[in-house]
Amino acid sequence: MWTTAQLKSFLTSARNHRLWAFFHVAAYTGARRGELLHLRWADVDLDGKQLTITGSAAFIDGERIEGTTKSGRKRIVSIDEQTTQVLRNQRKIQAQDKLKVGPEWRGASIYVFTTGWGEPIHPDTVSSLFPILIKRHNAHNPKESLPHARLHDLRHIHATTLLLAGVPVHVVAARLGHADPSITLRVYAHVIRAAEASAADVFAQVIKE
Repeated sequence: MWTTAQLKSFLTSARNHRLWAFFHVAAYTGARRGELLHLRWADVDLDGKQLTITGSAAFIDGERIEGTTKSGRKRIVSIDEQTTQVLRNQRKIQAQDKLKVGPEWRGASIYVFTTGWGEPIHPDTVSSLFPILIKRHNAHNPKESLPHARLHDLRHIHATTLLLAGVPVHVVAARLGHADPSITLRVYAHVIRAAEASAADVFAQVIKE
């Protein structure tokens, strides 16, 4: 699992790629790949700093299929100011793409993440791009090389970071879209045990003060 410093290093080095915003939002929200590729601008509230995850997208036998989230329920995920700005810029980039392509634009501008032609992005595109960007990062930063990671690991980094920072399990579960906090407890049991190990010292220090 990457450290937060490694995640920051990756996002910095991948900054100039046109799909960089996708990786940033994935890391900063913990949303699943299919959920972000299903995300529509109508579900993005930049003023209220929140996203509404309403469904998921996948390709089956070459056909794009849209369905519900894994839990079958939609959820609201708060976003920070930086992510808000990233999404504002993403909307500008998409508008520029549309002007550049002109009549050949193939999308209706409803999706947040699209190809340069306006079409929905294939899930395999972002998954296969992730290790390519890691390899590119390592080639330019040999002294700070990143270990192998999967796109889905960005979700794990998000959850682990929040849990170690003391964010309640039920809050993390809600962000991740787990149907029940017990799922979060089971998946991240090792992280929770690590946090509990320092609980006695934290309590003693508070009382001492």
